[in-house]
Amino acid sequence: MDDNKNYLIPASIVFSAVIAAYIWLGVAETKILESNQVILPDSVELPVIWGNLGSQMIAAGVIDRSKFEAIYARRDKLTDYEKQLLEGETGKLKINQENSSFILNILWALGLGNKNEILEKGPMTDSRYGGIGNFASTGGWTLARGDPSTSLGQGAMNHYSKHVFIKLTPQQQKLVEEISKNIYRPCCDNPTYFPDCNHGMAMLGLLELLASQGVSEQEIYKAALAVNSYWFPDTYLTIAKYLKEKKNINWIDADSKEILGRNYSSASGYQNILSQVAPPSNNRGQGCGI
Repeated sequence: MDDNKNYLIPASIVFSAVIAAYIWLGVAETKILESNQVILPDSVELPVIWGNLGSQMIAAGVIDRSKFEAIYARRDKLTDYEKQLLEGETGKLKINQENSSFILNILWALGLGNKNEILEKGPMTDSRYGGIGNFASTGGWTLARGDPSTSLGQGAMNHYSKHVFIKLTPQQQKLVEEISKNIYRPCCDNPTYFPDCNHGMAMLGLLELLASQGVSEQEIYKAALAVNSYWFPDTYLTIAKYLKEKKNINWIDADSKEILGRNYSSASGYQNILSQVAPPSNNRGQGCGI
């Protein structure tokens, strides 16, 4: 664990609270801001093969198929592509506005269950936070296979950093650690290296997957920004507006690594941007729960 990092205690560690894009080349039909800034394509194909990770996680119990499907039965039904990601063998991972919450959930399960030193030696293990199982990313994952009579989140802890779904070389692990310390999400002030909420844990899973398949650092940042933009669309619409109005930078020319850093994508960084530009009125984005 890096003792020099002063990570904040997020509201999500309170157990009751648990209950409670970058444009990809070749993608057409993008959403346009009034300032003519490109922000979200209709769909992005990420530079990574998903394969049969869904069925692996079901077999291991990180995802209880019946619980998972019950959640989506109460919402929109799973699409054929989503069923394939969950049960079959697929190629490149694709994200769009309609499936972004589904992608968030399967990556959340991947980040939670995959064995990694970040989970075992990083800030999640700091005793100041009252135990690993009390975070939104752990106690909030109620879709693992386990005894239904146990307390909320207990099933998730049976799988925390337990399975080798993705195996990283030492160089790939180092890359994931370096990048995870620089990628923030606007729901809290912590980087992916401290994945205390679902967005952080899902991003960790994505970074591991990208690094394991030899994706370059630059392309990892591009993919991460694309995914974050689907999870927090109004945040990045606002950031694009800020870049154009205050810095005369078009979104397509923005540096993905810089935008994902503390000054833009953390809760405090985004609040600073909000003090300078008016946000969109839609208030769209996914919360820190299933």
